[in-house]
Amino acid sequence: MNCYVYGYGPEGAERLIVVDLGVTFPDMDGSPGVDLIFPDISWLADRRDRIDGIFITHAHEDHVGAVGHLWERLGAPVHARAFTAHHARRKMEDQGYSGDSVRTAQPWPETIQAGPFTVGFVPISHSIPESSGLVIDSPAGRVIHTGDFKIDHTPLVGEPFDEALWAEVARPGVQALVCDSTNVFSPHQGRSEATIGPDITRLFAGARGMVVATTFASNVARLKTLAEAAQSAGRSVCLLGRAMRRMVEAGVEAGVLTDFPKVVPPEEAAQIPRENLMLLVTGSQGERRAASAQLAQGKYMGLKMKEGDLFLFSSKTIPGNERGVIRIMNAFSEMGVDVVDDSGGLYHVSGHANRPDLMEMHRITDPKIVIPMHGEHRHLREHARLAQESGRASAIAVNGMMLDLTGATPKVAEYIETGRVYLDGKIQIGALDGIVRDRIRMALNGHVTVTLLIEEDGTPLGDPWCDVKGLSETGRNNVPLVEVLENALGGFLQRAADKVLADDDLLEKDLRIIARRTTENEIGKKPEVTVVISRLE
Repeated sequence: MNCYVYGYGPEGAERLIVVDLGVTFPDMDGSPGVDLIFPDISWLADRRDRIDGIFITHAHEDHVGAVGHLWERLGAPVHARAFTAHHARRKMEDQGYSGDSVRTAQPWPETIQAGPFTVGFVPISHSIPESSGLVIDSPAGRVIHTGDFKIDHTPLVGEPFDEALWAEVARPGVQALVCDSTNVFSPHQGRSEATIGPDITRLFAGARGMVVATTFASNVARLKTLAEAAQSAGRSVCLLGRAMRRMVEAGVEAGVLTDFPKVVPPEEAAQIPRENLMLLVTGSQGERRAASAQLAQGKYMGLKMKEGDLFLFSSKTIPGNERGVIRIMNAFSEMGVDVVDDSGGLYHVSGHANRPDLMEMHRITDPKIVIPMHGEHRHLREHARLAQESGRASAIAVNGMMLDLTGATPKVAEYIETGRVYLDGKIQIGALDGIVRDRIRMALNGHVTVTLLIEEDGTPLGDPWCDVKGLSETGRNNVPLVEVLENALGGFLQRAADKVLADDDLLEKDLRIIARRTTENEIGKKPEVTVVISRLE
């Protein structure tokens, strides 16, 4: 859900540029039913007349995923390199906007003028093609925004890390380095994408049945490695899942993916002997609707797993996704499928810089200030400590914190109100609107609907009736819960004072309290209660 803002100018009238507009993904515990989560850009939208450009560092969803959803509120041109621009345009078009607002940027030394800022895209290695750090120049000095990166000299697809280029960029002096922090706790030097190909090839060559592999669809280099390993083992390759097909198509169209092995459609794959087939599928993070989850539930596109098949997770499980991944692994195990993950470190390498690589980036760019970004708070804190150990000023910038980077040390200039916005179906809702909170409470406690008719003279027309959802049908006395509720509510109405019966608000409140109390006594749950009162005329 990355969204960074840089500003320059008089206080309160700064010109602004935005770096990245990403999404994060919901979970059933904290945001059930939500489709996507965006940063709350209200502060930016209120200042849209001061935004001179939006710059996207790379095409991962947490950096580009919200462009189509949020662009209309910002209105500024979007700049990205060709591969990323392809995805940004598609996201704009998916939301009904023209892709013309997305402009394809050329790599450094080409630059873009955006108000008082001069911005250049400097190629950097990551787990997706054409990732770039940004060189952001203003009259106050040069800031380097690394984006997500690793130091990889043989990334297979995309540009290798070019130390000489980055040294050249840093030569005029770097006021601040705003730097990826994801793997700051990993003490070993990062491994290249090229190192895992031989192990994957050996694994596939020794497999007996069908081979299925999943990884991040955006990791085009890994897709090529997996496909080439399958080809070497005499297996045809079939892509399953829209994201897989789109990423390969985008890589070919943008010219970053060449010589990708020929793929076969699912209907043709179903006719190929299992020992001669490899499926490359979406769902490395346990997503419920992805191809891997569908296969775990039975079949997908006419294809199904069988005993003796091999399933490879060529990916790291992002914290928070463990439950979904383990559920899929166990489902495959019950089918007799051999499941292989990266616990041994053979079949996946990270796209983020480990601690030694972060130190190398500090050395190459030699900034006065290091601002950690892209990580949880503990990662930011550790990265700040690492920078300070080498004599560089640093600060932990939490969400909403505005830092002044013009001096020898960063200073907090202001705090901006930030938060989350949920895409719930087709509607964007605030995280504090109460909708998701109510959904969670209904999921935890169930729901009771109480319906009551009031005659013209103000007396109840019989007892109220109840409908229950998500609750046990019978209580502790083996009596239907609905019957117990209706008796309790009916008894209350017989005793209710006239002023209560005449006031819908008072009556609704009392009926809700009694329904919750009765349900708690019967089954130990305090449900959400909706009361419907209709007065006959």
